[in-house]
Amino acid sequence: MRSLAFAWDYLPIAAYLGLLRAAAPDATETISYAMPTFDLNGKHLVHFAGFAHHAGLYPMPSGIEAFKDELEPYKNAKGSVRFPLGKPMPWDLIRRIVEYRVGENARKASK
Repeated sequence: MRSLAFAWDYLPIAAYLGLLRAAAPDATETISYAMPTFDLNGKHLVHFAGFAHHAGLYPMPSGIEAFKDELEPYKNAKGSVRFPLGKPMPWDLIRRIVEYRVGENARKASK
């Protein structure tokens, strides 16, 4: 069985962080629910984590719903999606999900 350490070694964490930082440059980085998290305007944008067999992205239910057709090939639930390790990461899709969440956050903050 592969360990969690393997998942973090395999997952290109620098690429993941770089993408999230570029898509949400004003977000702050924190830990929430024991996962790296990006917050904006005091609200969570996304969480992410590495596991033995997948990389998890947690963009809240709205982030999943907005991209449900594109996320169909991946295991997903109300507020999460699993990208299997060993397959290409859908970086463009991840970026667009984060950008969507930034826009959603900005709209809620302006009310």
